[in-house]
Amino acid sequence: MTATESTGGSERSSAPRGAGSAPVPRGTPRRTSTARRTSTSRRRATPRRTATRAGQYAALLGYLAFLAFPFLWLLSTAFKPPRELSSMHPTWIPEAPTLENFRQAFAQQPLLAAAGNSLLAAAVSALLAILLATPMAYVLARFRNRLSRAATGWVVISQAFPLVLVIIPLFLILKGLHLVDSRIGLIMVYVVWSLPFALWMLTGYVRAIPRELEEAAAVDGAGRLRTLVSVTAPLLAPGLVATALFAFITAWNEFFFALVLLKSPEKQTLPVVLTHFLGAEGVADLGPLAAAALLATLPSLLLFAAIQRRITGGMLAGAVKN
Repeated sequence: MTATESTGGSERSSAPRGAGSAPVPRGTPRRTSTARRTSTSRRRATPRRTATRAGQYAALLGYLAFLAFPFLWLLSTAFKPPRELSSMHPTWIPEAPTLENFRQAFAQQPLLAAAGNSLLAAAVSALLAILLATPMAYVLARFRNRLSRAATGWVVISQAFPLVLVIIPLFLILKGLHLVDSRIGLIMVYVVWSLPFALWMLTGYVRAIPRELEEAAAVDGAGRLRTLVSVTAPLLAPGLVATALFAFITAWNEFFFALVLLKSPEKQTLPVVLTHFLGAEGVADLGPLAAAALLATLPSLLLFAAIQRRITGGMLAGAVKN
């Protein structure tokens, strides 16, 4: 055999066996027994993850049932006639639904006027809290020093104060300012009470905004106020809506301050008016009370349901832009 034939044979032996396949490089990693063991362990861990997820869903459903039970019972009671309300065997679904409880509720108490007072106090206090908390949150988030840390700590600690601790000094201050039994005084109290929570929430939202955007605005000649209004505030829109929603719901459902500070019946808010359905001996007129309480609960639920999608959409849009 000649050298040429030997060379041709070696070339043929080194050629790929497949017609269209390319030679496999030497450094190409291959699946080893370690990878097979990892895949096997993952398949074995699947039942464990399934059981964990099932437990999480069960806990979530239990929590939702715990939250929904009072509302569903209130809804059922509002449409029951007196005979079913006094029955020894209560049912979830009314056998003879009626709107008489709602008629009696509006006839016995000024619910519309009370709802207007609550709406005025909640809307104005939420708006003022947002207007005051936004620049303060910007300062705390961007100028981090000992003073800002101390202010943030005081904001958190102030939320632990019980209402009984502050109601007497607060009443004396408002009495000196002639703001007892006044809607303006009640709105001021709501603003001061909701301001720490709004400030704490907005500070976190401001810190999530990249500083590079504000630096770019500064390079273009924008001052701090112009940067806050034109750059930071639009990006804070989801946080502003969420914070305003919480401030509004807090003021809408508040009872203790309105009970102590308001004495005139025409100025009382809706939670205070609901207590008038209780008799002198503490016996409740259950049907009208449930109907009025249902009407008082619906605005906050509907408002949250309407704004929730916008809050989530704004957060996701901001995340994509960042």
